Amino acid sequence: MKLSVIVPVYNEELVLPLLFERLYPALDKLGISYEVLFVDDGSADRSVALLREQFARRPDTTRVILLAHNAGQHMAILAGFERARGSQVVTIDSDLQNPPEEIGKIVAAMDAGADYVGTIRLMRKDVWWRRAISRLLNRLRERTTHIRITDQGCMLRGYDRSVIEAINQCHEVNTFIPALASVFAQRPTEIEVAHAERAAGASKYSLLSLVRLNFDLMTGFSIVPLQMFSLAGVTIALGALAFVVFLFIRRLVVGPEVQGVFTLFGIAFFLIGVSLLGLGIVGEYVGRIYQEVRRRPRYLVAAVLERDAAGP
Repeated sequence: MKLSVIVPVYNEELVLPLLFERLYPALDKLGISYEVLFVDDGSADRSVALLREQFARRPDTTRVILLAHNAGQHMAILAGFERARGSQVVTIDSDLQNPPEEIGKIVAAMDAGADYVGTIRLMRKDVWWRRAISRLLNRLRERTTHIRITDQGCMLRGYDRSVIEAINQCHEVNTFIPALASVFAQRPTEIEVAHAERAAGASKYSLLSLVRLNFDLMTGFSIVPLQMFSLAGVTIALGALAFVVFLFIRRLVVGPEVQGVFTLFGIAFFLIGVSLLGLGIVGEYVGRIYQEVRRRPRYLVAAVLERDAAGP
């Protein structure tokens, strides 16, 4: 098997018929052996029914993995990674914002020697606040981790079999797949791809989801937030000590006064806020440790639709 295309699906009944019409012709034009793995992430609409119908139409090139409950996009992709049979693997969203016709560019880049192909969206069609948040989170990630990804929000990416096998050996509950790939890849590259408006429906990523995803990225690949807070704590402690010495000397020179009471209140509230921020950062790490030590399954597979490998 040359190519496996993994498509996570979550409540995309309006988009799936359009995706089927464009994805398979685009792959047929490549002239290579391929399979398409649709991973349904616990959809509550007719997505599963549509995937079953597509499997019945194209059982030779279609496999469907049905998760028992919603586990998240990255867990759905990992479920596809564990079952992909291709020597090259491409992930693509189901909303058609990443045109299926761009898959050929990724395959060509891997054929040229890259073992991981990241992508950069040209003329992004997202709303302005998503672009602004994306730029902000990109800068924050670059300053807190060693991961360098120009466009971390684009899931149209390519992975060589060696990178897939390395990722499959990782079992953390919270992860970020492009970051893992960039760590394991020896010959990574990035290419530019087209971007389109969502064909139908609404995005499943809210602002909160984007923030949580970046927390996973920062805490999963760096301890810089903890180190920054420790440095801030030392700086504030030294500043507070210097201020206490200043007040003591002022009291000896000027005498007792009450005008500085509100200043002290302000400083106290500021220190309390910094302490709460630090507790939140530590809590993020402790919470992830708690999730890891429980050793619960990251996702549960309810069913797999595929043609018997021993069949015709």
